[in-house]
Amino acid sequence: MTTIKLTQFSHGAGCGCKIAPDKLEQILSNNKSTSVFQNLLVGNQTNDDAAVWDLANGQALVSTVDFFMPIVDDAFDFGRIAATNALSDVYAMGGKPIFANAILGWPIDKLPLELAAKVIEGAQFVCKQANIPIAGGHSIDSLEPMFGLAVNGLVNNENIKQNSTAQNGDVLFLTKKLGTGIIGTAIKRGLIEDEMHAKTCIESMCTLNSIGFEIAKLSGVNAMTDITGFGLLGHLIEMAEGANLTAEIEWKNVPYFDFTASYLQKNIIPDNTYRNWNAYEKMVSGLNDMKAFQILNDPQTSGGLLISINPANQQALIDLFNQNGLQDFIKPIGVFKEASAFKVNVNL
Repeated sequence: MTTIKLTQFSHGAGCGCKIAPDKLEQILSNNKSTSVFQNLLVGNQTNDDAAVWDLANGQALVSTVDFFMPIVDDAFDFGRIAATNALSDVYAMGGKPIFANAILGWPIDKLPLELAAKVIEGAQFVCKQANIPIAGGHSIDSLEPMFGLAVNGLVNNENIKQNSTAQNGDVLFLTKKLGTGIIGTAIKRGLIEDEMHAKTCIESMCTLNSIGFEIAKLSGVNAMTDITGFGLLGHLIEMAEGANLTAEIEWKNVPYFDFTASYLQKNIIPDNTYRNWNAYEKMVSGLNDMKAFQILNDPQTSGGLLISINPANQQALIDLFNQNGLQDFIKPIGVFKEASAFKVNVNL
């Protein structure tokens, strides 16, 4: 079992196997709910991370589902990453998870069942950190391995955060480094230069975004989302479109793994980097540096939270970061301004 590499059994990797944003829009364009449900506070009319249902007691139920194919070779780590990624959607809405159900697809004629058990074990490890149970689930015999969670959480109504509610003048903060798609591609191709590169990236993907629950309580936090398969650029464009604003990004402040540079020089780039750019290039100006292009479009798996906050309130967020070991992320990466011809302007 130890010699089996899970990434060799799937055509995609992590959130990079998400359907391209422009293709997804075609699928959903005629399938968004037009019915009025009074208790449905957040549905599929926006590109938010989870659905939110009013419980009529001052709280709301946050519900999401997320699954994907392996981004790493180790089954236990795959389970950890997939669970962390799914829980992130609840944290990004300002909620706290309460329980999850597992989703498992496994090619039982190709891969040992013991490996599937290790995937579940990894997910349980993360859910224990989040203090929630995996209460049930569903499994199928599939052509490729896949795993994820359907997660339910609770949020106080006044703390619900969406990705479409940023305000003009808000500054932007990010809570994790970019580059997981690049390193995941190196893992899949067997081209990791230093095992510490893989380990550092994996630990980032396995770090819960639980701080989102605390961030949502702060005054002036107007919008929040997490960064996954569409890359920082794609998820930022979703925020800008939803709020009818333009984001201006300061490239020098964008955090990323410094060791990604050597992989980019060897053209170790996820295919979906270009898929993302093909969907967004007409909405972006100033992105004429190759390294910035590759990092900003890199499809993330279990990435950080992207926070839009009134600048008058940003010190409280910085203080929270400092209290939670996020000192590397206290510089804002950008600002929202009045809508212009582009959704994102990149200052190199």
